[in-house]
Amino acid sequence: MAEEQGHFKRELKLFDAVMMVAGTMIGSGIFIVSTDIARNVGSSGYLLLVWLLTGFMTVVGALAYGELAGMMPRAGGQYVYLREAYNHLVSFLYGWTLFLVIQTGTIAAVSVAFARFTGVLIPWFSETNVLLEIGRFRFTSVQLLAIICIAFLTFLNSRGVKNGKLIQNVFGSTKLLALFGLIAIGLLFGINEEVVQQNFTEMWRAKATIVENGAVTSISSLAGWGLIAAIGMAMVGSLFSSDAWNNISFSGDEVVNPEKNIVRSMVIGTMLVTGIYLLVNLVYLLVLPLKGTMEGTDVLCKGIQFANNDRVATAVAYAVGGGKATVAIAVLIMISTFGCANGCILSGARVYYAIARDGLFFRPMAKLNPKGVPANALWLQGLWAALLCLSGTYGNLLDYVIFAVLLFYILTIAGVYILRKKRPDAPRPYKAWGYPVLPAMYIFLAATICLILLIYKPVYSWPGLIIVGLGIPVYYLFRNTIGGSKV
Repeated sequence: MAEEQGHFKRELKLFDAVMMVAGTMIGSGIFIVSTDIARNVGSSGYLLLVWLLTGFMTVVGALAYGELAGMMPRAGGQYVYLREAYNHLVSFLYGWTLFLVIQTGTIAAVSVAFARFTGVLIPWFSETNVLLEIGRFRFTSVQLLAIICIAFLTFLNSRGVKNGKLIQNVFGSTKLLALFGLIAIGLLFGINEEVVQQNFTEMWRAKATIVENGAVTSISSLAGWGLIAAIGMAMVGSLFSSDAWNNISFSGDEVVNPEKNIVRSMVIGTMLVTGIYLLVNLVYLLVLPLKGTMEGTDVLCKGIQFANNDRVATAVAYAVGGGKATVAIAVLIMISTFGCANGCILSGARVYYAIARDGLFFRPMAKLNPKGVPANALWLQGLWAALLCLSGTYGNLLDYVIFAVLLFYILTIAGVYILRKKRPDAPRPYKAWGYPVLPAMYIFLAATICLILLIYKPVYSWPGLIIVGLGIPVYYLFRNTIGGSKV
């Protein structure tokens, strides 16, 4: 294997790591997905419960991951944990799915969201502004800006981790302050007494609103297993909005005092974001009615369920401050998505580096440049994310892999139990809080959601399993042609 030209530099302190966690978690989801959740569960109580359960799972997951991060504070994070708990095949399948869809799909999605909301300020950036059209292929100004965003952030991160952390700190702290500002303005000036009464009088009467081909086809009451299934399906959006909390573990070799600061940053970051998400959704419910009509003529008539293009945050801003406030929300989403893309770009490349070090990926990916970062892995990741932007399929791909994402989380947290048996004497600077009960609760909740998706949303489950399964022949191809006897 080629010699490294540089070495990792421990540049990420606790504040930097917290900004990595919070800044990467908060993308565009919190501004959008509550509309779909509202249609799934149809009541304010269950809308908040969905976000509360998501926050509980995220924080518990971070607590469990903390033990693994303390044991193995190395570049690669979850890939390394799966390798040590199971084998190279399981860990490779995770890395394969991360590269093919999870990380790169997220980078593509948030970069396109950044470009779309830039269009609010600069109308030239629009999906109707087609720059090139060949057959069914259309290249728009939004895709152009998204690719420029990916290339720019990839270049900055290739020049050293200091650049990446600077962007993350500036944009992460700015978006947190802006979100707290949005919450404060909503609570101080946006409360609508009539809306409050409407949303909270019967806050536990759940109803599912089914929309097909742009029209409401049915509204039905929920109870028993039907209610549980609806909550599980609704959590697809909230879980994606809260994902990437573990990305800081990918950069284990670059965190100062990683045995303590990785778990501290994950717990602080996930609790901070969970609190913000709950408060933001409370503001939504204080300003807009949850129930609405698709034919509504204004934001109050459309409600949360049918906000234009699912942009509930924009609708709330308009209800409170008019057109100028919607511009402010567009700027906030631009800041949020730019910071999220940066965090995903910075952290993801460390996983591909770790896979290549094991002889299971292209050899150049295992090199560090003189700045101490895996520049080759960064550029390959950027290239694939840019291709996903061009394809326009990243949104569907992200939907397809939620089942796989949860499956790998289950396997990783189960790894806490496995490694306590396999390596009982290994140093554990931090032990999972609430073990064995809380990790078991996470596994139970995640497994229940997976079961619900298998039964009611096979489109969310089987394609993800197929993507994971395609990695099996790729694993043996890399093992036999690059890794040899190493693995």
